[in-house]
Amino acid sequence: MYKYIWAGLLLPCSYSSRSRSRSHTAARYPLCSAMIVLLRRASKGFEILKRGRSICNQTKFCFSNRWYNSDSAATYGNDAKISDSSEFQRWHNGGGIFHRSASIDPTVCIEIGAVVHPNSVLGEDVHIGSGTIVGPSVSIRESTKLGYNVVLSNCSIGQFCIIHNGVCIGQDGFGFFVDEEGHVCKKPQILHARIGDHVEIGANTCIDRGSWRDTVVGDYTKIDNLVQIGHNALIGKCCILCGQVGIAGSVTLGDYVTLGGRVAVRDHVSIASKVRLAANSSVTKDIAVPGDYAGFPAVPINEWRRQSVNLRLLSKSLSKR
Repeated sequence: MYKYIWAGLLLPCSYSSRSRSRSHTAARYPLCSAMIVLLRRASKGFEILKRGRSICNQTKFCFSNRWYNSDSAATYGNDAKISDSSEFQRWHNGGGIFHRSASIDPTVCIEIGAVVHPNSVLGEDVHIGSGTIVGPSVSIRESTKLGYNVVLSNCSIGQFCIIHNGVCIGQDGFGFFVDEEGHVCKKPQILHARIGDHVEIGANTCIDRGSWRDTVVGDYTKIDNLVQIGHNALIGKCCILCGQVGIAGSVTLGDYVTLGGRVAVRDHVSIASKVRLAANSSVTKDIAVPGDYAGFPAVPINEWRRQSVNLRLLSKSLSKR
């Protein structure tokens, strides 16, 4: 409030002087003239403050293609209803928005700016960060933490999970075909993504929903930042996926699989349990035997080392000729 008053006090004197004929009075009574100028500038400041408040009261917020006034959102709790009679309300713990049809445990925290859509289910002690969108019919089990700007749709999240900032789960996978007329058409993506318990997913990772089977991430699996998991992929339990791993559609990983940074896995490939792939490897066919693999295409790591040494020796021998 005071900044508006000071704005009025700092206005040029021309705003407070109504006519030049008062200059003689100012010369005779300088103190009175100064007080009059200050009072007029203060009055101008209060006018600016009043105008600013009226603008703020007229401000509207848009949510889900519906407009509602800030006055209707001033109350925090179940009584804060949107003025256009929509079904969204303000959550009491955190100030986020939720739909009346959502099933939310009272201990849930929905931070301001987050939105929970219809028929979603949020378990005990779930934390929803600001800017996060929980789409329709999404379920999140107890004690799961969602960071900022997470987007969940067509998915279920287990208990004690940590979903870091910017993660997207349950969006359509990359599936297209060319029709008889030569047009590129979209394949239906109608199933879900299912995340197990105690899973941690790094920032800006994307997990697509399934088209012919659900995309599944097993319990205790840990996923680094910037990982892409395609539709219909099955990730076993206790797997570790390092940064920038790319898993194409319909891939099957067993349990305790470790993928180093920037590993690429071709579509429709199966990898057995307890397989470890070195960074920058590329899997082009099934791996049925547990062990360490590396290279492009991925081969047992000892074979890859021999290939690397032989290639280096061959290069040296050719350079001497």
